[in-house]
Amino acid sequence: MSDVDLTPSDSELIQRLRESDLDALGVLFERYRARVFRTALIIVHDPAAAEDILQDCFLKVYAHADRIDTDRPLVPWLYRVTVNLSYTWLSRGRGRRTPLDKVVDRLVSPMRQAPDQLTEQIELRTKVRDAINSLSIDQRVVIVLYYLNGLNLQDIAEILDLPVGTVKSRLYYARENLRAKLGPNMIWLPEAAHGYV
Repeated sequence: MSDVDLTPSDSELIQRLRESDLDALGVLFERYRARVFRTALIIVHDPAAAEDILQDCFLKVYAHADRIDTDRPLVPWLYRVTVNLSYTWLSRGRGRRTPLDKVVDRLVSPMRQAPDQLTEQIELRTKVRDAINSLSIDQRVVIVLYYLNGLNLQDIAEILDLPVGTVKSRLYYARENLRAKLGPNMIWLPEAAHGYV
């Protein structure tokens, strides 16, 4: 007996959604909610706002299902919507930003360690959070998409509707800014991507 993958593809789910199958939206929501929420949270620094952005993102999937190109991957489209909604939220100046403790915990989460190692991890976590928070929104977005979501430069360029050179430049300056603030602790960047699968 052969193993046949019965999991519907994103394209099949979008097609079902076009036929008013709300269960398809539920499947897409469960499949991508963590990525969308995490991306929004790191950009806006507000869990309640990130939750609203998550909901709005999937309302847009529903509202624009007929315009989503099913020949292309859905994930870049979702990231584009999430980033745009996050920019809109920030531009309206809603709420005060709150620390990203939970996100930063995942960046530098300690395994079972001795108290002195835990203290070092807490200090590193604080430095990483502060360094990320200090970046301009444009730099923070490329860091989130590149390191935490594992997207390549071409995908980021398409999501942000920018030339690849601009994305490279923003990523370079973001890394330089983080390096200036974190010094030898810059090692967290490549490692962080593996914690955000």
